[in-house]
Amino acid sequence: MHNNSSKWFADLPSDRLLVEISLWSADLTRLGEEIDRVDPFADLYHLDVADGHFSPYLLIFPDMVAAIRAQTTRPLHVHLMVTDDILIDQIDQFADAGANLISIHAENTNPKKALDHISTRGLIAGVVLQLDTPVQSVAPYLDQIGMVCLLGTRIGVKGQLLDDSATVRMAEAHAMIAENSVSNRVLLAADGAIRENTVPKLRSAGAGTIVMGSLCFQSEDLAKRMDWVRAQKPLSFPHD
Repeated sequence: MHNNSSKWFADLPSDRLLVEISLWSADLTRLGEEIDRVDPFADLYHLDVADGHFSPYLLIFPDMVAAIRAQTTRPLHVHLMVTDDILIDQIDQFADAGANLISIHAENTNPKKALDHISTRGLIAGVVLQLDTPVQSVAPYLDQIGMVCLLGTRIGVKGQLLDDSATVRMAEAHAMIAENSVSNRVLLAADGAIRENTVPKLRSAGAGTIVMGSLCFQSEDLAKRMDWVRAQKPLSFPHD
């Protein structure tokens, strides 16, 4: 089992694009085999949690995360898409299940309270922003989080094209992190519409990790695909 110290986060490579694999896109009837197949290439796993209210889907639950935790030593990033009334309880349940990083939404009513609670559990905290949420809304939390995750598509729907605003927002977030001169590492994540044609754009706009779904699991040559992802270089942003 991966321990919940923060050392794993500091040890993530900083000189290349990170591979964050979304298990929502795996064959869930063969999840153990799927994890074994992609595990050598994963820097961390992305686990979408949705309550059917904040997001239209019902997705990954704590017992499933506990089972995944037993299957891999890779860090687990739990992305909570849940309403305010259950948010703190969900943080506790997924912390107990083995999460290493928990992200909540900037659109939740009291992000600071939730982020503080994640920190008290000894986990890395993150904030996710939907497309219509101003990037600057995460600025007050930069000194207490390890990840800013920008959605490039509408929440909870697979197969969408990358929104026209996504790369501009990514560049804005990258500049915001640099301008705030935070002492802690803040990883910038791109989630949604991760395709061959969008990965270079998002990386060049400042993304430090991409949430891969079908681009990973439907690849005919996984090793070649991962080499390609890791070779992507930022074009004009030296501060990853």
